[in-house]
This record gives sequence, C-alpha cells and structure tokens, in this order.
Amino acid sequence: MTTVELKQAKNQLNELLEAVLKGEEIIITENNEPVVKLSPVKLAKKPPRQPRSAAGKFWIADDFDAPLTDFEDYQ
Repeated sequence: MTTVELKQAKNQLNELLEAVLKGEEIIITENNEPVVKLSPVKLAKKPPRQPRSAAGKFWIADDFDAPLTDFEDYQ
C-alpha cells in the first residue's frame, strides 16, 4: 500500500490510477491524516448461465394471447 500527500497526488493522478488498475491500493493524506483510499474494484464473478436451466419451471396458459374481458370498454 502506497501513501501519497494530497498535493503530490494532484500532480501524479494518472500514475496513481495506473498503479490502482494494476491492483495496488493507495492512501491519499492531507496533513498526515488519511482522507482517501484508492483501490481496484473487485467484482464477484457470476457463474456462467446454463442453457435450459429453467426448463419446466414456468407455464403459459393456453389463452395467454386472448383479449382480456376487463378491457373491452377500452378497445
């Protein structure tokens, strides 16, 4: 983990971001007090979807496409 003073960080922002993208964590301080932590985002990997994994879990009524009688006044 690298610590950088705020004034220095303003001048080296591009270099600091490159380091973060490579996995490094950076603490930015002001008057020797930590104020910001730059770190890479770690997203959880989702397992790949399996084709037909929901097969048989849903059904569609035979009259799914039939007009709804409740809306006859609006047609």
